[in-house]
Amino acid sequence: MSPLESAKALTAALAAMPAARRDALLGGEPRRAAPWVAAAAHLGLPAAQLRLGRMLLEGEGVSCEPAQAYVWFRRAADAGEPEAQNMLGRCLENGWGASVDLAAAAEWYRKAAEAGSEWALYNLGHLLLDGLGVARDAAAAFDCYRRAALLGHVRAMNLVGRCYDQGWGVARDAAQARRWYRRSAEGGYFRGQYNLASALAADGMVGEARRWFEAALAGAPPASRALMAEAARC
Repeated sequence: MSPLESAKALTAALAAMPAARRDALLGGEPRRAAPWVAAAAHLGLPAAQLRLGRMLLEGEGVSCEPAQAYVWFRRAADAGEPEAQNMLGRCLENGWGASVDLAAAAEWYRKAAEAGSEWALYNLGHLLLDGLGVARDAAAAFDCYRRAALLGHVRAMNLVGRCYDQGWGVARDAAQARRWYRRSAEGGYFRGQYNLASALAADGMVGEARRWFEAALAGAPPASRALMAEAARC
């Protein structure tokens, strides 16, 4: 059977397959799932197009092809898939498979955020805070971070804390900053743990600060771990 005939056979099998069986196949280990995901993507399933885009972007189960990842994210995004819209924004923000276009990235983040994507809210917050592709608007950035945090996004919780700590788009409030750092820390995010540890140390709560600092070091990637350890020695 030729590759084209195989692809057509997989597509036909997926079209006739019960949804539960199809979902199990599409959600499997990347290398084994790749042919089924590709077939489902060509069949027009936005969730499969999103997964295929992610696989192509990371080289998981398939060769790493950012330009093709962008194509599949765009198809799913045009079909209204919020996480594909967010990923399209990421591609346009970072130049993954496409030229950098921060204004277009912001627009895709907005579409995804309006559909309830917590990651899109978080990513749009960054552009608004720094004035990248959009007018700088710290208050709008804070609103994005807060909305994402209320959806359970632990990284956004940390940034809500930072906004309260630094007065970015909201009045400074040390108590609120610590509250949000703690929520992020308890959610397992190393930056939230580090910021909570720093706040607790400043309040003289050395024992608890040490525990959170150790948790932050254990969960941080190597580069961040080295920076945090250096900062702690200062």
